[in-house]
Amino acid sequence: MTWVLVVVAGAMGTAARYGIGLLVGPREFPWATFGINVSGSFLIGLVLTLGAVGRMSPQVTTALAVGFLGAFTTYSTFSYEVFTLGKTSQVPMALLYIGLSVALGWLAAAGGYALGSSLSR
Repeated sequence: MTWVLVVVAGAMGTAARYGIGLLVGPREFPWATFGINVSGSFLIGLVLTLGAVGRMSPQVTTALAVGFLGAFTTYSTFSYEVFTLGKTSQVPMALLYIGLSVALGWLAAAGGYALGSSLSR
């Protein structure tokens, strides 16, 4: 049954990612992917923390973390966008994108963990 939840949640994550991409549209800086990765990092920190302390069932935790967030976050797109920025001589923009994505993704995951920890008390 868990695999069905993962598949359904994955479809929802894919649809959410696609919708945000359409909403934000193309920009000089890849804001849609950046926002998706940072918010996804926060959400996976929150979901996995709440799951680990028993505030969510293992099935729901797996569906959200693997299904929804696995489909929602966009590391492969991020990698390609960094490559494209570098290939088009926008190396400073590529380095900024990498640095901001990693640093804010880490901070967002830590924030999700902190929120999940406080909610589990």
